[in-house]
Amino acid sequence: MPDSMSEWSSKTVEELKRELVSRGLSVSGKKSELIGRLESGSSSSVVLEAEIVGTPESSPLGFSFDRLKSVGHWKNMDSPITTFFVAGIMILGATGGGILYSDEIIEWIQGDQDYVLIEFDANQTRAYAEGLVSLGHPEWGGRLSGTVEEENTAQSIKTNFSNSGMPSTLEEFEVPLFYMGNQFDLMICQPGNVGGIIGGPTPCSIADFDRDETEFEHRVDYVVQGYSGDVNIVASSNTQVIELGIGNESEDWGAAANGIGVVWLLDGQDGQAGTESNTVLMKRAQENSLRGLITVNAKQNCDELVEGDCVPYSKSLDITQFDEEPYNIGFVMVSKSVGEMIVEQVVDGDGMLQFQVEVDNQVEAYIHVPCGIIEGETDSLIIIGAHHDTVYNGQGAVDNTAGTATVQEMARQIGLLQSELGQPKMTIYFCTWGGEEEGLWGSSEWVKKHQAKLRDNLRLYINLDMNHVDAQRNSGLTLQGNSPGDVKRIEGIVSKFSKVYPELAEKYDITVRDLDSEDMPYNSDHAPFVYNLDEDGGEFGRAMLCYGSGSSEYHTYLDNMDRFNEESLVVSGIIYGSLVRHLAWA
Repeated sequence: MPDSMSEWSSKTVEELKRELVSRGLSVSGKKSELIGRLESGSSSSVVLEAEIVGTPESSPLGFSFDRLKSVGHWKNMDSPITTFFVAGIMILGATGGGILYSDEIIEWIQGDQDYVLIEFDANQTRAYAEGLVSLGHPEWGGRLSGTVEEENTAQSIKTNFSNSGMPSTLEEFEVPLFYMGNQFDLMICQPGNVGGIIGGPTPCSIADFDRDETEFEHRVDYVVQGYSGDVNIVASSNTQVIELGIGNESEDWGAAANGIGVVWLLDGQDGQAGTESNTVLMKRAQENSLRGLITVNAKQNCDELVEGDCVPYSKSLDITQFDEEPYNIGFVMVSKSVGEMIVEQVVDGDGMLQFQVEVDNQVEAYIHVPCGIIEGETDSLIIIGAHHDTVYNGQGAVDNTAGTATVQEMARQIGLLQSELGQPKMTIYFCTWGGEEEGLWGSSEWVKKHQAKLRDNLRLYINLDMNHVDAQRNSGLTLQGNSPGDVKRIEGIVSKFSKVYPELAEKYDITVRDLDSEDMPYNSDHAPFVYNLDEDGGEFGRAMLCYGSGSSEYHTYLDNMDRFNEESLVVSGIIYGSLVRHLAWA
């Protein structure tokens, strides 16, 4: 057994915790604290020993349940062997190992669970969604982070938590964001007959009276990308427009210096590379001194929303990857048809492009995090979350009004459950996050602020992002996470749900997946709870996620309440709400 700090330091966090459990010591804290406890501590309680038989896969702690029954008469609780064995397990669970194993041990001893499903009101959930949508931008519909619309949304959610009978908080964080102006213009001008005459008016100037202009509609034909800079290029300047293929590094980006680059968004096929992220494209534009960057949607929602076309959508970029924010480069996405017109009439023709984008990305602004709280008997935490912000250019009914409305209805139902069952054994938080669309700002900053508490006490984080299903197109729902015990519970709850709600279970296919922590996606607000709890990177937080389907309108002006399907939210709301009920009141 190691007897020096250096020897303990070579052990993993999991190995240190096992040793602490064997000594009856607490397993909470950072790795350095675990090492210090092993160096200075001594066993504070007696841990009973039991013969271990079978394989590690046989049970949560490696005991063979069937083998034990045969040698110890497990079902006979008066058996000395059984009593001795169970006592040993319970002491393990009662010491520091409780954080790791106690709930798994109890359920293993109890056998198969008869899960109780919570109630869920689809009509109330739609009312929550309609309330959120009504708070959007008066012209564009969005609840962009850092705006009065996002702040009002957070205040409204906090009020709804309070109305559900629970204490609520509202925290704000100052982060790098961008400010949308009012001047946006994309237009192709064909010079008039007199524009090219020597001594005549400048082509495509106001004086070129017989010029021909094709104006494109903001939000419908083109959409500004997150952290775009500011630019004003008039058509009469005849600024060069260069086509850059899919925008990879082999393209001649230098040829577009002081001009506008056009990049086609395509998925890689037959081993070929696809278009890279907005972050990579914008960095190349900055490195090569472009004034404007246009991406053409040729891969997402094509023919699904508009026949023969692809609707542009807004995506952000990772502003933390830039040494200097690209403040003077305009960045938009256009529909496929608009992209084809730009190439045909401007790149390969005599047309001139007018390109005006008014965005200030040199600002710090506030995003908000409201939480409703049900205090439990212990500090052990369950957190249910969703992001309440949207992209600027649409209502965001699916992304992520659906998830935020679901969290509010779950809070209301579990608040009612508290009045019936009393105080839960675990503390439950219901939180919604601002700043998700710009880079998970709300959840990341909240985790950073509460890191010590979360590291020691987080039992499970549940994330609902686009947990909506458009049943007219497809019906899939995926419930997944990196907590094997909870994945197993979800399977049991799904089985119960299918019996109680057979029509919903048949209508909405439910897939349950167990993921390794390293395979958890870093694409929504669960990520900070999985990856950012441990500064040393030795431990992962536990999280469960829900992804729905049928979101072709994602990040477009068409993501509105017209296609909102509150019935589909019943599935994830009941299943994950019932998991919370089980963990908190089991």
